[in-house]
Amino acid sequence: MVLASSAVAQGLPSGFVYLREVEPTVAQDIRYAGPDNFMGQALPGYDAAECVLQEPAARALNAAQADLAAEGLGLKVYDCYRPAAAARAMMRWASADNSGDTNPRFFPNVRKGALVARGYIAAHSSHSTGLAVDLTLVVREASGRIQPPSGPCRGPADDSLDMGTSFDCFDPLSHTAARQIGSEARRFRALLVAAMQRHDFANYPREWWHFSYSRAGSTSGTFDFPIVRRPAR
Repeated sequence: MVLASSAVAQGLPSGFVYLREVEPTVAQDIRYAGPDNFMGQALPGYDAAECVLQEPAARALNAAQADLAAEGLGLKVYDCYRPAAAARAMMRWASADNSGDTNPRFFPNVRKGALVARGYIAAHSSHSTGLAVDLTLVVREASGRIQPPSGPCRGPADDSLDMGTSFDCFDPLSHTAARQIGSEARRFRALLVAAMQRHDFANYPREWWHFSYSRAGSTSGTFDFPIVRRPAR
């Protein structure tokens, strides 16, 4: 099922919600709405830096956030619903002429031209269903910013915990079960996976940050409506 942009001129499609309306305490850093991502630019369809999801997935995130709050932790989302136009833009970028490039922050050991074959970029993304989310752990009520360890696939300072790599690190170190990362990072990954699994989210083994909501009852299919600013209340 594909929706045209005109169908959502006055709001979201039926069944979709802004995460802030369901769970405002989840931090949001929507990377594809700006230049801080592996493409270095905002992607098509990201007209606002808002997490949009199908309502069952948003309510499941609310429950996971409540579980983590008891441990003084919380979630921060990097990507939620992704317009299909953005997935197509990723494929065009990955197929560009400079396919021999590497990038110390996002893909230090894999050539750009191999990212699709290695499963890091796909023509069709589960994000476009509105049932997938990219996220990490943060300390709730933390003051200031935390400087992550330096080195390949480490991003600029943010408030996330040390998960072994930064978000969108296209590298074997990002595989959820990678053993080459530190013991604390392995513990945080396991904690995140457990919290999400309790609420019907399945992890993608190649990316510790990627989870898909797996409970029945949600609308299936791919969507391509733009993410627009949440209406003022």
